[in-house]
Parts: sequence; C-alpha cells; structure tokens
Amino acid sequence: MSSPDPETKMQFLFALRSRGVTDKRVLEAMEAVDRGRFVRGIFAGRAYEDMPLPIACGQTISQPSVVGLMTQALEVSPRDKVLEVGTGSGYQAAILARLARRVYTVERHARLVREASQVFRDLDLVNITTMVSDGSFGLPEQAPFDRIIVTAAAEDPPGPLLAQLKIGGIMVVPVGQSDTVQTLIRVRRTETGFDYDELRPVRFVPLLEGLGRDGG
Repeated sequence: MSSPDPETKMQFLFALRSRGVTDKRVLEAMEAVDRGRFVRGIFAGRAYEDMPLPIACGQTISQPSVVGLMTQALEVSPRDKVLEVGTGSGYQAAILARLARRVYTVERHARLVREASQVFRDLDLVNITTMVSDGSFGLPEQAPFDRIIVTAAAEDPPGPLLAQLKIGGIMVVPVGQSDTVQTLIRVRRTETGFDYDELRPVRFVPLLEGLGRDGG
C-alpha cells in the first residue's frame, strides 16, 4: 500500500481534529504512522477513512479517531513505559511507540503478533516488544507500567491490570457488556486508590481469556 497523497492525509487529520483529537503530539504521531501499512486485502483502499475495518482472526483495526482519543486520554510522555493489551493490527502500538520510551504489546492471536511484528520491523520501530499472551493478566514480569491501554472491552477494569499500574499512572479501557455500547474509562492510580473518569461511548470486541485458536 503506497502512502496517502497530501490531500488524503489532510482529510484524515481534519477528521481526527473534528472528532476531538487536539493533542499536538498525538496528531503528529498519527500523521507519521501510515494506517495503510496495517490494513490488508479488500479493505486496503479504505485505510484513510475514519472507520473500523476487519482484520484477521475476527478482530478489527479501530477507527482512527477512537485511536486518537484513547491515545490523547492516556497522556503519554516520552519517558513512559506503556503496556497495550490487544495488539491487533499493530496500529495503536506504532503510534504509542512514537510517544513513549518503550511499548509492550500483548495479543492472544499468534498470527496477529507475527504480522504486526513484521510491520514494526519494516517501519524500524525498535522500542516495541510484542508477545503472544493472555492480556487479561497483563505482563507482571515487566510491571509496573506508567500507562496501560486496553483495546478490548471488559465488564470491569481487570484487577491484574490495575495492580500493574504505577502510582500516578493512567489506564484507558473500554468497559461494558460485549453486546451493548461500552464506555471508555480513564483510570488514574493515586496513593490511596483509583479515580475513574467516563470519557465517551465506544464499541470494541470483548476482552477474552486464553490464547486464540488460529493455527499458531
């Protein structure tokens, strides 16, 4: 997939701004990461539209404006260590890699990890560590994290992930039953507990336990 022409890129960025993505660093990262590298097959021509698109293993690549709003809500700084639960296409992790010091991303489908890892290599994104793992348990051996982002919906913010968040850290997670509209939640860990903010309604695939059965 070739890079978008200047007009397509301008329309893409305009759509992000018009839907509330205003953080300059986030917009610059999203301008730099070509979404077309993460969309394959018959949907490749729609990579620059503000819509979710199907990818392998029954998953989706999120709508760019939702990616932007979640990234903006995460308030990533250049020194942060970030955990992403749900690598999917790798698009979100690639954007985080331009904002953070180190990104760990876990995915239950081995095929998605292989495909995303190849794109990261092609883009020379050397600060991303990708692994096949049950993301509902986080990544305790690398904890604590400054920021955690979950790209699948849980009924409640998962306890193991909350436990792996640094004091002062932020987690952004969609919460709600999988068959209804969910709410994007921002969790801040304080010295005494957790503060929760409801950000906006969203729709994500459910956060499932275990590894995917995708033939390895």
